[in-house]
Amino acid sequence: MGHYLITASYTSEAWAAQIENPKNRMEVVKPLFDAVGGRIESAYLSFGTNDLVLICEFPDNVSAASVAIKAASGGGLSNFQTTPLISIEDGMEALKKAGGLSYSAPGN
Repeated sequence: MGHYLITASYTSEAWAAQIENPKNRMEVVKPLFDAVGGRIESAYLSFGTNDLVLICEFPDNVSAASVAIKAASGGGLSNFQTTPLISIEDGMEALKKAGGLSYSAPGN
């Protein structure tokens, strides 16, 4: 299972609806994640550019994309972004592999 960072902002209409009828939105969206074999590992409300920060697991990129598309299509979110994450160990392996590659930057 791959890890993904999801960030998003609620629209003003979505905030107003949540003030009027507060609900734990993670309980509401859990079935969406479950349907593709994903899960929400942790979820936070945040201050700043994004209102929502999730760390999630999905079996593949297509599953992650399908949840992102469906959630973003509802109209209550804006600035929706999904970022694939790799472990530090995989990052170290990528660094080692990069050391053995050849590349010429444009203009060189």
